[in-house]
Amino acid sequence: MPMPRSQPSLRARAVRYLAQREHSRVELRRKLSRYCDQPEVIDALLDDLERGNLLSSERFALSLIHRRQQRYGNLRITQELGVHGLAAAATAEPLQALKDSELARAQAAWARKFQTLPQDTAERAKQARFLSQRGFSSETVRAVLRGDGVEEDG
Repeated sequence: MPMPRSQPSLRARAVRYLAQREHSRVELRRKLSRYCDQPEVIDALLDDLERGNLLSSERFALSLIHRRQQRYGNLRITQELGVHGLAAAATAEPLQALKDSELARAQAAWARKFQTLPQDTAERAKQARFLSQRGFSSETVRAVLRGDGVEEDG
């Protein structure tokens, strides 16, 4: 009869999660709380991981922005960063770079879905909804649907 395997320690679980991808403190706390019902133990572990630079809000913010920037607008990304409890100081610089590229990213997302500018109000509404639901600002949506910076073939 095989010996039962011992469960990994809380620290081993945390390091394994962080090895897979960057996590926010809030997200990692939620995942670890399934294995430990003592919040003070989890917080102490998270503090230790931050001191050891294994857990970093700045790296998580950059990682999330990098994963989301091709599909989503600034509003959606900012909202998602807020859900993860990140302070504005940790995200200010990367978000400024996103603001500078929002029109180009919106045009790329629009071009992947639609081939031509809207010809009537129903089509315009559909394309505007598509971009708005992905978190692009209303000014950016209007610019894309006006064709600002879009090169027509032909």
